[in-house]
Amino acid sequence: SMSLREHALFLFHSAVGTVCPAPMLKRAVKLQGAGCPQLLVTGQTFPMKRDLYLVGFGKAVLGMAAAAEEILGDHLVRGIISVPLGIQESLQRAGMQEMLLKPHSKIQVIEGAKNNLPDAEALKGADAIQELAKGLTADDLLLVLISGGGSALLPAPIPPILLEEKEKLTKALASQGAAIQELNIVRKTLSLLKGGGLAQLAYPAQVVSLILSDVVGDPLDIIASGPTAASSHSVQDCIQILTKYNLLHNLPKSVETVLSSSPMKPTAPEDYSHVCNIIIGSNALALDEAKHQAEGLGYTTLILSTAICGEVGRIATLYCQLIHLVCLGFTGLGYGPLSDKVRGNLLQLAAELEIPGLNLAEFLQALQGFGPERPVCILAGGETTVQLQGTGKGGRNQELALRVGLGLHRAQAMETSSCPGRCEITFLSGGTDGQDGPTEAAGAFCSPELVDEALQEGLDVEAFLSNNDSYTFFSQFQGGHHLLVTGLTGTNVMDIQAILIRAM
Repeated sequence: SMSLREHALFLFHSAVGTVCPAPMLKRAVKLQGAGCPQLLVTGQTFPMKRDLYLVGFGKAVLGMAAAAEEILGDHLVRGIISVPLGIQESLQRAGMQEMLLKPHSKIQVIEGAKNNLPDAEALKGADAIQELAKGLTADDLLLVLISGGGSALLPAPIPPILLEEKEKLTKALASQGAAIQELNIVRKTLSLLKGGGLAQLAYPAQVVSLILSDVVGDPLDIIASGPTAASSHSVQDCIQILTKYNLLHNLPKSVETVLSSSPMKPTAPEDYSHVCNIIIGSNALALDEAKHQAEGLGYTTLILSTAICGEVGRIATLYCQLIHLVCLGFTGLGYGPLSDKVRGNLLQLAAELEIPGLNLAEFLQALQGFGPERPVCILAGGETTVQLQGTGKGGRNQELALRVGLGLHRAQAMETSSCPGRCEITFLSGGTDGQDGPTEAAGAFCSPELVDEALQEGLDVEAFLSNNDSYTFFSQFQGGHHLLVTGLTGTNVMDIQAILIRAM
């Protein structure tokens, strides 16, 4: 029979595969009818009265555009996409031709935003997209492809503001300690295309946005700064933020001009009746596929949350305690004082973590009925944060796996009587883009045996952790056998964790 590790790997690949550009677009977008053709997007119908245009921006958009062009064929008149610098070359090198446009494509590719920062090239891309959107009529249909990383690829300050003025202002805010949410409000207010600007420019054309979400909770107005979503913020909010950080009184003249001439309230929702925003790829969709596959392999499967966020050490504790609880249930101790104590700890931790939409009490209720006759799979996704203390090389997924490995080892050292040694356990954490931090790996696997087996090789897990050196650890340990290496995937829906447990 396949090992738990092989199962975990298979589930990860299934999840990522379902949000890869080609399968994702083929599932979401269909063409119907010959005379007056219609575009069918996840069950919604859009008549194509005249011409179909395409624009896009983001790290995964090149692959999405290639797939879209294949589906749309001759109906597509013209397209422009703004993508990261060097992406065509790196996909070519990785042998991922299916993510590249065909030689005689009608889509123009503009590469920019070196190091994920807006620059002159990205500005050129944004200008071209803006020009295309402006010229559309009520009979046209504009397909907009959006993925993470889209914000830096769509810089379009409202004239007369210059890009460097806008960048200088956001830098000043950041150095004053402004939160990312506050920075985004200021960016959106001073931008032509963000915060619904692109949708307004394309009016009266029908706008259909296909979105690959890399943000916890899939908020339309946050992903790529929401170029086709109604902004929930006004100029007033922007002025408030600038006041809070004492920047209101030495603004560039151009910014003053724009702020004093902009409408004070956010645009009313009815301005968006010509716009349809559809999330075609997300962490939740990826986990649904993994769940389907896990059930096919015979696992009782639960999805914990697709919005896991918080400090990596605390999330590791959450997973270790969940594993402990399942193992107690397997050994017939699911209803004793010991499991009550673990449940209490978990509920306390969950309350402190404030993971959006997580109903842990309900989840634990479901866990309680699980006996040893069927293996258990718990799936989760989101984005943890790492507090850097060391100078090592690693990423949040590898660090999480290493911390879970350490936690499971400690739990076993304490449990002599009801040892979870009667359970076989594998934990996997991986980034769906295939790159965890500045490393070659997407993530890593661990099991309760990790710490002891590492010691036999003279590797001290705690020392590597205190230096944030998880990649170095996993590269050395058993010759890199526990690294999850996928290469670039061409997509990104944040991270995925899988916990697999079976009775021995």
